[in-house]
Formats: sequence, C-alpha cells, structure tokens
Amino acid sequence: MRRHPILTALAVVVLLVAGFSLRLMWRAGAFRSVESSFAGTCRLVKGAVGSEDLTIHPRSGLALVSACDRRALMRGAPVPGAIYAYDLEAASPTMVNLTPDADVSFQPHGISLWTGSDGRDVLFVVNHPPLAGGGTGNTVEIFDLEAGRLVHRATLTDPSLIMLNDIVAVGADSFYVTRTHEHPPGFRQSLETYLQLAGAQVLFYGPGGFRTALDGLVFPNGINVSPDGRTLYVAAVSQLAVRVYDRDPPAETLALREVVPVPGGPDNIEVAPDGTLWIGAHPKLLRVAPHGEDPAEKSPSQVIRLTAEGEATEVLLDDGSLMSGSSVAAVRGKRLLVGQIFDDGILDCTMP
Repeated sequence: MRRHPILTALAVVVLLVAGFSLRLMWRAGAFRSVESSFAGTCRLVKGAVGSEDLTIHPRSGLALVSACDRRALMRGAPVPGAIYAYDLEAASPTMVNLTPDADVSFQPHGISLWTGSDGRDVLFVVNHPPLAGGGTGNTVEIFDLEAGRLVHRATLTDPSLIMLNDIVAVGADSFYVTRTHEHPPGFRQSLETYLQLAGAQVLFYGPGGFRTALDGLVFPNGINVSPDGRTLYVAAVSQLAVRVYDRDPPAETLALREVVPVPGGPDNIEVAPDGTLWIGAHPKLLRVAPHGEDPAEKSPSQVIRLTAEGEATEVLLDDGSLMSGSSVAAVRGKRLLVGQIFDDGILDCTMP
C-alpha cells in the first residue's frame, strides 16, 4: 500500500523540526555537564547589582562597572542604575558610585572607555530608560571621566536605536554599537531568537550620525576592537562564535576575516593590551532566562580566553554556585574581574 503523501510530508516536517530543536538545544549547552573549575582564587565583592559590563582603565587600573537591577526593571519598579569605580591599585578596593545623582531613567548596559593619547578619557554607555507606556528605550550616554568623576556630556537618540546591547569607542566622538535583534520585543523578536533568523545589525556613529556598519547578523552581543584599532570583534552568542572583521579606520569599513568558534555563548568582550580577548560567557544559554526570573535558578558561568591567533581556552567554569550568569571578564596582570547580569557583585579573582 502506498503511504499517503500528506502523512509523508507531515513526518518529514516533524523530523526537520525535531532535528532543528535538538541542534538548537545542543548549541545552547542543554546537554552539557558543568563541573566548576578555576586554577586561582576568587572572592565576591558586593555593591553593584547587575554588573553586566565592566572595563579596566589601561593606565590607572581603575575598573568601571555598569550596574542595573534588571529584575526590578522587569517588575516595573526600576531603581537608579549606576557606574561604579573599583580601584585595583587600592589595598582594599570597594565599589564607589560615580553617578550618585542618577534617577530611574539611568539603566546602564554595555560600556566602553576611550582613552586618548592626550590623556582624555571618555565613557560611552548604552542606556535603557523606562518608558511611560511600559518597556524600555535605547539611548547612548556620553560622559567625560575627569579626576575620578563622571561628567555627563551628551545623550544620543535615533530611530535606529533598537535592542542596543554593547558598545565600543573608536574615538572621542565615535563608536560602534550592537543591535541584538532587528525587531523590538514581541512575537517577531521571539521568532528571530528561536529560529536564529538573520537581520540584526552593528551601527556606527560618527560625523553624520548613525549608519549601519554590519547587517544580517544573528544575535550580535559583545563588541570590541584590537589595541591598534584595525580588527573588530563581535560576539555571536547563540552561534557560539566570535566574528572577526578587518577594519579600515580612515574609511570606517569592515570586512569579515573569519568566524572563530568558542566553547560557550560569548557575551561581552574585553581586549587586553597584548591583544588577547577575555570573554564572559554562558555554557548553558537556556539557563539565563530562568535565572533572571528567579534568583534560585542558577545559570552556570564561564570565562574564555581567546588569543589573537584564534586559540580559545576555558579559564573559569562555575556551576552557578560562585556566580550565576557571567557576562563580562577583564584582566589586569594576574587580576581577573567577572561581572554578571542579574545578581549582586563582581568576582575579583587572582590567577596563578
């Protein structure tokens, strides 16, 4: 007896959906076993809730920490976010709020510090101010760092600023910023996320305002540049990879050089003076959202070291007991700082 063509077609569709779902779960680390490991020592320094991004001043050793209580924001009861200073040169460093006068409209996300050869320091901050009708907006805030103080200089807005995540400065008045999705929160964004649809962008800001620098991406997250400014790195979190682009600074053009796989979902990228990439990552991506909804639901943490030659090494792996939902890692000497998306504090680690 010949099998009914409709049943055959249905079986093929079911197999395709099952295969796609299994592949998605495998890439998200659903089947991975996580056993905590780190060769050094760490202590949790509290005082910055939702320390999603941080960066270290290359000359002074001052770490700047972007903090936002995302659970409060999701509940519709936001509290003021902050940029904290954490001095690695101090004998007993503590969190110092550099934006004590901020109100609930300041909900910082990705940050980037521009350090000029003339000694000028400029901090660029992705901000998500709460909207009156619900949800959050997208702006870029620019601060001058002067004598240990942040002086607000400008707020940038544009219709193209949707789903902003991370930012990297390439000048005192220019930067690249990632848009994780083509669409704002809703059904179409959910389709983008779960079907891995391309359409997200990297935007460039400079003379003339905002323009699209890269298009057709899938969930671009962290972004950074090499010390000489000629290489741009973009974290493709759901694809477990870092996209590497050749950058022509005078023309501000980008050309894809390679896509480097990494052993986890890369979030933010920090670049050491020697060109090594330090990445806060998620070994089990599907655990991040439940952890955001309930602090008791742990999300494993991971730090990845990626050399300029493309060699990836897992430096730290934690089952969520030490820190849940790691999102950024930065290094100065043997000191390793790790931030997280939702909970209170950063890890201050000493590597062997």
